[in-house]
Amino acid sequence: MEKITHSRLFDTLSKKMVWGFIFLITIGTVLLSLPVATNEAQGSTLINTLFTATSATCITGLTVVNTAEHWSFFGQVVILGLSEIGALGYMTFAVLLFNIIRRNLDLSTQLMVKESLNLENLSDTKSVMKYVVGLSALFQAGGAFLLAFDFIPRYGWKRGLYASVYHAVMSFCNAGFDIFGNSLMGFRDDSYLLTVTIILIIGGGLGFLVWRDLLLYHERKRLSLNSKLTLVTTGALFVTGFLLLLLTERDLSLLPKDTSWFNRTINTLFLSVTPRTAGLITLPTNDLQSGSIFIIMILMFVGGTPGSTAGGIKTTTFGVLMLQSIAQLRGKKDVEFSRRRFSQTNISRALLLVFLASVVIVIATLILTQTEKIPKGFGLEYIVFEVLSAFGTVGLSLGLTPHLTVIGKLVIMMLMFVGRVGIFTSLYSLSKRQTKVNQIRYPEENILIG
Repeated sequence: MEKITHSRLFDTLSKKMVWGFIFLITIGTVLLSLPVATNEAQGSTLINTLFTATSATCITGLTVVNTAEHWSFFGQVVILGLSEIGALGYMTFAVLLFNIIRRNLDLSTQLMVKESLNLENLSDTKSVMKYVVGLSALFQAGGAFLLAFDFIPRYGWKRGLYASVYHAVMSFCNAGFDIFGNSLMGFRDDSYLLTVTIILIIGGGLGFLVWRDLLLYHERKRLSLNSKLTLVTTGALFVTGFLLLLLTERDLSLLPKDTSWFNRTINTLFLSVTPRTAGLITLPTNDLQSGSIFIIMILMFVGGTPGSTAGGIKTTTFGVLMLQSIAQLRGKKDVEFSRRRFSQTNISRALLLVFLASVVIVIATLILTQTEKIPKGFGLEYIVFEVLSAFGTVGLSLGLTPHLTVIGKLVIMMLMFVGRVGIFTSLYSLSKRQTKVNQIRYPEENILIG
């Protein structure tokens, strides 16, 4: 009975979360449809407005129109607000409102927060929410302060402060929108700005639970298994991505020959960090080597940490499957890490997640091969890259998004939505799960594998 109740409760919460994001996208679409939201007299088409609202709410950054040129100050602020709410989760702002009016959270609201932040225990809701709001404000305010030293001398006080706040929010939220017209390609020589941006991207993509563990380490003298696995996997992907991109890009041969080794290193670091769902770029993506594009696609698929502003299958999923593969190859029955053993439920869930994600990506790719035109000089990677970017809520592009057909835009919007809300949440909200426990277990038998 307990399993049945929990299953029904999770289905209900999944539906509420999905409808919550749909509501945000709808509000964003309405606001961006207002004449004051665009710089152009003819405004924006409904499909482009809907696409932009979806991309902002799902903190992706893929755009069908140039954000700096097409959207007015009002429109850009709407995109900023949608990205902020989408990154932290609308439940975060609901809880913040409850605290402002000094009302206690009911059980339903606490359960929604628990699911949206991937918490283990219901008792963690209030304490984690404080860290979510506090760390987000600290990172973004601190980032804006540091960026102001760069942007204000460039653009003056008004434009400089606006650029500092906008860029800090988008970097921490891993959203990928910019107000410069060409992402950060005009700042490839600015190592200071790129370093601050890297810190903000990692800060947002690491996850609030991990940050809480790190900040409380001096009291607890230990880290949770989730935090340990996250830090090890994130560090391994970061270092591996950096070294491989350094190799495939020949020490960033795209940069001018007189570029210093330090600036080349920072740009390579940036290139290895931004596929982790940030979406900001300093170099034209379609000018990168084929090996670099392949590495970026893998990093986009993995994404960031559960309970963070990042998308993808998540670092913990990747880490569990890597450890499970190593254990199988060594002939071990248990999957162990840091003197702990992962449950079979964890492993099965990770395998199911990767399988479902692969199915979604394959179906989306197949549809886009029939509806979109691949330009000369590109192959299937032109579409697969965009699909992975949308699913991982990254925002990087080889140039397909601005030329998408209506069907293509709908497919990419669906991928961004599933990537942000979560593939399990999306599927549970649509399906009717079994409510009766099947007591029949059939005889076990093996088949040939491999």
